[in-house]
Amino acid sequence: MEICIINSPLGYTKIVGDIDGISEVTVLNSEEKISAIIPEVLEDCVFQLQEYFEGKRQTFDVKLNPEGTSFQKSVWNQLQHIPYGKTISYSELTLQLRDIKAIRAVANANGKNPIWIIVPCHRVIGSDGSLTGYAGGLHRKQWLLEHESPYKQQRLF
Repeated sequence: MEICIINSPLGYTKIVGDIDGISEVTVLNSEEKISAIIPEVLEDCVFQLQEYFEGKRQTFDVKLNPEGTSFQKSVWNQLQHIPYGKTISYSELTLQLRDIKAIRAVANANGKNPIWIIVPCHRVIGSDGSLTGYAGGLHRKQWLLEHESPYKQQRLF
């Protein structure tokens, strides 16, 4: 496995992967040394994330290889069908997976998503529109949703 650390508008980001694909993209809550050299197998992922943060990319086409159960992988796969700039509720996501009784398991799998942003778990919100749970912190979830919103709100103060 190759590893690199990059800086993003939301903090230091760790990317892990190999020839089989990206297995992890996580935001870190501590200051880390930024990688001086990006391993070749991670270069495209780094480039696409930079484009995303610059507002030049809405979809990703890097090869993914997350570790998880088959159920978790089915949830993470479904997350990739949520369009840029859109949100869905946990209950809608559960309905798409055709098992409304599995809402807690779906929410748990969503929370264990190892591939931040590329597998857009931040696009899942509460049924009432609230920003519920996000492993990277609700401030990051809010930033990502505002970043993707077609309606840019200017700050008044």
